[in-house]
Amino acid sequence: MPEVKIEIGGRSFDVACQEGEEKFLHAAAALLDGEASVLTSQIGRMPEARMLLMAGLMLADKTAGLEERLERAEQEAQALRQGGASAPSIREVRVEVVPPSVERSLRRAVERTEALADQLETPS
Repeated sequence: MPEVKIEIGGRSFDVACQEGEEKFLHAAAALLDGEASVLTSQIGRMPEARMLLMAGLMLADKTAGLEERLERAEQEAQALRQGGASAPSIREVRVEVVPPSVERSLRRAVERTEALADQLETPS
């Protein structure tokens, strides 16, 4: 079982993990260290247990918020799949990709073409 050295809040810890899980442990430690850094910058040095507890609670709060957003997104996606009334309304958005000058030129060309077609259809 590999042992990994991680740093959280300026303190080093040796932590054992399963083979191949080292990168996940480093990623989790980086998240916890980010929260601990916020705490130490706002409050200053504090006991290790308190710092880890507070940083863990901050991460848990963020996770709970993300889970709530995910649940709402899943409900909206389900409503869209079912075509339900609770589905958010979809509105049309028009984005001009043809410059107005080109559009005017094309409109004039269409008008002239239609006028020529009318002349050809009209008996002389």
